Parts: sequence; C-alpha cells; structure tokens
Amino acid sequence: MSVEQVRVELGARAYEVRIGAGLLARAGAEIAPLLRRPRVAVITDETVAALHLDRLREGLGGVAMTALALPAGEATKGWPQLTRTVEWLLAERIERSDLVVAFGGGVIGDLAGFAAAVLRRGVRFVQIPTTLLAQVDSSVGGKTGINSAHGKNLIGAFHQPSLVLADIDLLATLPPRDLLAGYGEVVKYGLLGDARFFEWLERHGPALAAGDTAVRARAVTRSVEMKAAIVARDETEEGERALLNLGHTFGHALESATGYSARLLHGEGVAIGCALAFELSQRLGLCSQEVPSRVRAHLRAMGMKVDLADIAGDLPGPDALMALMAQDKKVRDGQLRFILARGIGEAFVSADVPADVLRGLLVTALAAR
Repeated sequence: MSVEQVRVELGARAYEVRIGAGLLARAGAEIAPLLRRPRVAVITDETVAALHLDRLREGLGGVAMTALALPAGEATKGWPQLTRTVEWLLAERIERSDLVVAFGGGVIGDLAGFAAAVLRRGVRFVQIPTTLLAQVDSSVGGKTGINSAHGKNLIGAFHQPSLVLADIDLLATLPPRDLLAGYGEVVKYGLLGDARFFEWLERHGPALAAGDTAVRARAVTRSVEMKAAIVARDETEEGERALLNLGHTFGHALESATGYSARLLHGEGVAIGCALAFELSQRLGLCSQEVPSRVRAHLRAMGMKVDLADIAGDLPGPDALMALMAQDKKVRDGQLRFILARGIGEAFVSADVPADVLRGLLVTALAAR
C-alpha cells in the first residue's frame, strides 16, 4: 500500500500527516530528519505498550528510545498523570531540541502533547496514533490538554506536532468497540461538510469495520484532508474550526455525566451527539425529518450507540445535562454555541437555540430510556 501524505499548512509550523501500512516499521527513518540527536522519549499507555512498544523500538532502528507507559483510559487525562509525565521527561533530561513521541490513542496524544507544550516552554513532538479516533481526529490540529472536574478538555494549549504517522496496520489490534467509537469521528466529517463522503461511508462502512485496509486508509485520508483544510484556515477555533465539534456539545456532557468511564467512550458520545444535533436541527425547522432518520439509520447499521437508551446506567435529568453543556469550551460571552445542520454535509455554528427546544429534546431522549 502506498503512503498518502496530507500537509497541514500552517506557515513555518506546517507538517505532514503520513497515512499507510507499515509506517511503524520505519519510524526511525520517518522521524530522523527531525532529530538533533538520535534519541526520543515515548509516552504511551500500558495497553499499547504491551501490543506495540517492542515493534516501535525495532522500527526506530538506531534512534535510542526511553518510554513511559501510563494507565489506559480517559481517567489518565488529568493533573496527576500530566504531572507524572512532565516530571519523568525532566528526569530523563529531555531538552528543548529533543523530541517527544505520543504513541497511543486520543488520551495519550492529548496528554503527551500538552506535556510537550509546557515542558521547558515548548518541546517538539510527533504523533503516532494507534486508534481510528486518534488517526482521523485528535492527532491532527494541535489541540492538546486534559480534563477537569468541571468538564472535558478545559485545560490545555494549542501545540502543533512536527509530524503525524498514521499506520493503518495498528487498527487491526483494536477491539471492535474502540474501532466503532473512532468511526463516530469519521462519520462526523461527512455529516459536517461532505455529503458525498457520507454516501461513500454508507456503502463502505461495513467493509471498514470488517477490516478492509484500503477502505480504512481512504476513510482516514479523507477525514484528515478535511480536518487539515479547516485547521489551516482557523487554527485556534475562532470560527470555522468549531464545525469539527459537531456532536461534541452533547457528547462531552454525556461523557462528564458518565464520569469519563468505560460506560461511554468519546467516539460513542460523538455519535449519539451527532444524532441529537440533527434531531435538534429538525426540531428547529432547519432540515426535514428524513435527514436525522438517515443519520441514525447509518449509525445503527454500523452497530453503534445512537440513543441515550444505549448508555448503561443512570443519567442526570435534562436540567443537569444542560448545566454540563454550559461548561463547554464553545461557550462565548456566556452563550452556548451549537453545531447545527441544514442537511447532511451542511453544518453551521449557531448560538440561537431556544432553551425550551433543547430541554424538550432532552426530555424526549431521556424518556425513551
């Protein structure tokens, strides 16, 4: 399989996202041009370390590697493990001219990127994402950070990687649930700005889930192309980049309500959030009933979580969920902004969502549990 290259155009801080099979086996050759001395510090988690760390070490060849494996899971993305990571990097005498490698899913990418951002006022880092979610979304664009008791991703920095290596082969070891959670971010790109891509996913989504490497590579490449173009135009989310948060206002609130636990993975929250965002759009008269029905039908056909009823255990009431949404990063001047849609591929940002309509949607969704 050939390697696809997508460039994130950010002037002097531009970088490439390389997508294809076998990239881990030649990681040393890919990273070497960035190194001032042949040594990297790898941040990973215990699950990825057990599966792939020896292969990374072998792929680095003559590049020396030191590694820290953190506990797997969303709970790692907080102050204690960030502190542990930064102190470890300092103990390893990582200098400003050195390179940190984030080797894992979205949690590791966000946390390791933030550690690199604050270490010695900024150290370069490379993303080697190991999950579908990280390959299509969190590894690209420079958003790094950790969660707070007040909400998700409220503490962080924009710190762009120097290179992203998305090895499609790594997806073969993902549990089906984690792969489908990542698919929640893939389908988001079609829903927000590319109706033809959504149609392609309706046809090829099952093959992606079943392990078709070429389909997976194409889905990752198209997702990264869309994100790279938006990031290049709006790096720090002053406008258009907010579209990438389609489904996230609902999803982040649900993640908070479930304690950032295994009850609800991030991509699952995004999928449910996308379904709710299209339902909200329909209730506001922006699109026909057929549109949210089509969105839900595809997610359901892929075997994904679609409704609040698909989340195990108790959930807070509508007012508590709305309070969690009010902590969202997209709040500006006290006004919560939603990503709504006039149709598939026609998303836009709006602060004009009446509270009674939102509450009515949540009441109905909770009542169906």
